[in-house]
Amino acid sequence: MVNGYSDHCHCLVSLGSNQNIEKIVQLLKGESSYWINKNQLTKEKFSWQDEYFAVSVSESMVESVRNYIKNQEKHHHKKNFAEKYQEFIEKYNFQT
Repeated sequence: MVNGYSDHCHCLVSLGSNQNIEKIVQLLKGESSYWINKNQLTKEKFSWQDEYFAVSVSESMVESVRNYIKNQEKHHHKKNFAEKYQEFIEKYNFQT
């Protein structure tokens, strides 16, 4: 599942036993940048920022995460990405 809003995107990915997050993010960013630039979807050359944020979710939460990703536009009409990110960090007690 992939969706986003103006300044970020969310991906729900199931990793195989021989895969890791770093490699998957590298592939997602590389292939999507290539496709966006090849199809000239932006006025300037497109590139992703270096950083990314990844968390694991339990199988019981997959459908809830899928719905959250699917409804990005609705979520961000209420709060911008920075506000949602800070809320997430505080809710789950992540150290940044």
